[in-house]
Amino acid sequence: MKSSCKSIYKLARNYAGLTQEQAAQLMNIGARTLAGYESLKPIPNNYIVEKMVSVYEAKWLGYEHLRCSSELGKKCLPKINIDNIAQSILLLQKESEDVENIKSSMIKIACDGKIEKHEESQWNKVTKELQEMAGATLSVVFSR
Repeated sequence: MKSSCKSIYKLARNYAGLTQEQAAQLMNIGARTLAGYESLKPIPNNYIVEKMVSVYEAKWLGYEHLRCSSELGKKCLPKINIDNIAQSILLLQKESEDVENIKSSMIKIACDGKIEKHEESQWNKVTKELQEMAGATLSVVFSR
């Protein structure tokens, strides 16, 4: 798991305003077990993280767990920022403008239903912008 993801379980518990003992009791696990999960020894499984999401009322935790704990998540899911709703909204506005700026290229490339060899470079730019907009959108959705 990436170092930027190491504290997500503890962060979610802290955002919920719970001690390890309180959280462990609500999840029917031992406080030592929870402490281990928070230090990634071991990384909690999806069942435990589902409990954390429910107890902490933190849907973002489920997303971040999937993004950080699997190679597939690392490759496919965009990074999000849940700490600052204002910053997340401004970033979404910026990314929306970026997508608007590449819209004509996106339509031109896609209108024939295939991406030609000479269009691949531009299509990579299009998909990069769309990924960034997806991350910005999720940041707004999951912001606290």
